[in-house]
Amino acid sequence: MANKLINQMGLPKSIVNIFTARNIITAKDALSHTEFELMELLDVGKEEVTSAMAHVSEVVCPPCQTALLLLEQRVLNESLAGHLSTRLKGLDEALCGGIPFGVLTELVGPAGIGKTQFCLKLSLLASLPTNCGGLDGRVIYIDVESKFRSKRLIEIGINSFPEIFLKKGMAQEMAGRILILHPTSLSEFAESLHQIRVSLLQQQVKLLIIDSMAALVLGEHDSEASRQQALGWHVSFIKHLGHLLNFHEFQLY
Repeated sequence: MANKLINQMGLPKSIVNIFTARNIITAKDALSHTEFELMELLDVGKEEVTSAMAHVSEVVCPPCQTALLLLEQRVLNESLAGHLSTRLKGLDEALCGGIPFGVLTELVGPAGIGKTQFCLKLSLLASLPTNCGGLDGRVIYIDVESKFRSKRLIEIGINSFPEIFLKKGMAQEMAGRILILHPTSLSEFAESLHQIRVSLLQQQVKLLIIDSMAALVLGEHDSEASRQQALGWHVSFIKHLGHLLNFHEFQLY
C-alpha cells in the first residue's frame, strides 16, 4: 500500500499536480516528510497539507482487525489449504482436520512420551499414495539426536498399513521417500536449511520434521536468552519456507 500512487487516491487534481511537480509520486514519498516539510516543499498552506496527508494515511493504512477475526481467518486459510490427518480421531478433531499445511507445528512433551514415534508415523502418512489417504510426497527428517530408526519405521508401517507394506517392494519404496539429515550443531543445521530449500523446489516434499530443536542449542548456549536468540533466525526461515511452498513443518521440543 505504501507504493500506491498519489494520483489514484482521490485527492483534488490541483493537489495531485503539485505533488507530481515536486516528484512526490507515491504514498511512501508523501509520508516520508513531516507536514512542515511538505508545506515548504509544496508551497501550500498547513490546512491543505494536513487534509491531504490525512486522506493519504486513511487510504494506505490497513484496517483494524480484532484478535477473533484474525483467528477466524487463520482457521479458514488452514481449512482451505488442507491438512495431514494423524489418523487419531480426537487429535484430528482438535486440530480441525490434522496437521495444517504452510505453518509450523510444535510438539512438546517430556522424554519418552512418544514424540519421535509420532513423527515416524507422520512420515509414513505423508509418503503414502493418495488412494491410501496419504500425500504421495517426500519427507525431510532432520534427525538431530540420532533417534530415527528405519527398522522401527517399517514396523509401524506394517502394523498400521499392512495392505501396503506387505506388498513386495512397497516398504522399500515408502522408506526411500524419506530423506534423513543429521546436523550436530546450529551451523550444520543452517547448512541443512539451505539444502532443504533446494530440495523443496526440486522434489514433492510434503513434510519437514525436526527432531529436535532443543537439542540443537542445549550444548552450545547456557542461558535461555541466548538459546532463543540463536534459534530465532532458523525458525523464521523455516516458517517462511512453509508459507511460501505450502508444506507441513513439524518440530519437536
